[in-house]
Amino acid sequence: MHFTLINCSPVSSDARRRIWQQLVQSFVACRLDYCNALLYDISGGLIQRLQSVQNATARLVTGGRRRDHITPLLRQVVHWLPVRQRTDFKLAVLVYKSLHGLTPPYLSDDCQLVKEVGRRHLMSSDIYMCAMPRTQSWTATAEQSSGRPQGAKYHI
Repeated sequence: MHFTLINCSPVSSDARRRIWQQLVQSFVACRLDYCNALLYDISGGLIQRLQSVQNATARLVTGGRRRDHITPLLRQVVHWLPVRQRTDFKLAVLVYKSLHGLTPPYLSDDCQLVKEVGRRHLMSSDIYMCAMPRTQSWTATAEQSSGRPQGAKYHI
């Protein structure tokens, strides 16, 4: 992605500055937001790699230098949150929309509050927490090379 950003910089002098900024911002935002739910709670090293792409984009769009502080550029000029906070925000919006029926049924059916799931009143039912539905995943073992599920293991 850095290569694409470097190739975009000569375009800035020919095109109108505002249109060019929106084009670069939308390209990078699209890439950063792709599979946002999978980015939740990943390691700091992977987040740092994505953060460096976002920082390079903010410097490219605003004309900032490498030694300038990036936080004011991200918040005030480009109006972006850092990658970790951006991921948390996007996931929170998705959960909010799921709880209020603003998403497709395959998302809103799996997102339920704790107080709506059980028949018993739990102390945690007063807190807005989502219940994680139980899923079963099948793990293949060495003796299952014949294709038949012999002694399949289920993780619940």
